[in-house]
Amino acid sequence: MAKKNIHPKWYNESKVYCDGKHIMTVGSTKEDLKIDIWSGNHPFFTGSQRIIDTEGRVEKFMKKYNLQ
Repeated sequence: MAKKNIHPKWYNESKVYCDGKHIMTVGSTKEDLKIDIWSGNHPFFTGSQRIIDTEGRVEKFMKKYNLQ
């Protein structure tokens, strides 16, 4: 016997917020989504990521593959 009314309500235009700013609209089971990190403020995507060098590993890699 199949259960009725077990699926949550689907919102086709759920608003996604980051730091109180509307970022995008997506489909979701929640009407509003609040997130901390997205591609617009993540260091990897914004280019502000720093490489932490441990014991010269970065220089060794760069030298090995002639990337300097």
